[in-house]
Amino acid sequence: MEIVPDFELRDLLETFCDHAMENVPDGMVLTVDCGALPPVRVLSGDAGGPMVRVGESLGLRGVAMCPVFRCSDPDEVLAEVAAVSAGHRQGACLRVSTAEGLSDLLPSADAIRDLLRAVQLTPEEVDLLFDAGPVHSDRAREVLAEATIEALRRLSSWPWRRLCVAAGAFPVNLKGFRRGGATPVVREDARLWQAVAEKWPGQQPEFGDFGVTYPRILPKSRGTPDPNMRYTTAAEWQVFVYPRVRPGNDDFFTLSQDLVNSPYWPVTGAATSWGDARLQECAQRRRLKAGGGTEWRAWATSHHLAVVTSQLATTGHP
Repeated sequence: MEIVPDFELRDLLETFCDHAMENVPDGMVLTVDCGALPPVRVLSGDAGGPMVRVGESLGLRGVAMCPVFRCSDPDEVLAEVAAVSAGHRQGACLRVSTAEGLSDLLPSADAIRDLLRAVQLTPEEVDLLFDAGPVHSDRAREVLAEATIEALRRLSSWPWRRLCVAAGAFPVNLKGFRRGGATPVVREDARLWQAVAEKWPGQQPEFGDFGVTYPRILPKSRGTPDPNMRYTTAAEWQVFVYPRVRPGNDDFFTLSQDLVNSPYWPVTGAATSWGDARLQECAQRRRLKAGGGTEWRAWATSHHLAVVTSQLATTGHP
């Protein structure tokens, strides 16, 4: 989970921790990235930045946490990672970028040793996450796959707890998508992972993605989005965007009916995920309101997680 700035919230960190307490299943370890937040001191003492505050708050709520750190983190942030990992005893996650233009910044062996010393962990206690960033074309996929394989070659000699390759292929926004039907968008992030898995001779990395969102933090959008659903299938997203004709968001009821009656609706139907159950309720007009942008994104994410985890479990591929 990556916490991103939101100046409309009175207390971003406490809001995040409250949601985690209410929604994270028992026994799940929450890997938390505070790298997008300014490392300002929010607690008194030697270490009091966002990472420590989240670590203490989640600990009080009984939610296990694994902190994320980067090669570029200053000493005070690494000290916070050490403190949180010592308190939660869930290790940590080193996030390394292989995105275009950044892959030449891979840490040296000496830098890795310094990082591990700073966070007071062994490689066996650290997950290594390769963030390949946005991938939206065949050419980008080829470049990023080669950069990621090179990163694996240089860093996989360390006995990391887990290896993961993550990328994101969803567009920046829905501008330009046709209204009134579905538009396919290739899941290039899944293809990237497949290319890496096929070419890399070592330990196969786990799969990661950024779901149905663009993989970089964007300015908060203003206005009301047209009714839309980013619906994951085996190899694509089918992106439904409908024009705003009826009052409020009632056009989403029509969208849901079309989706449920389309070839993309799974044979498991509403049982596929929590999000699919909500979509069927909309299609059958069993909801008073059709929701809004926040609900639609949540339902799409729920469905996406169900599809990807099912495919990984049954086929080994995302």
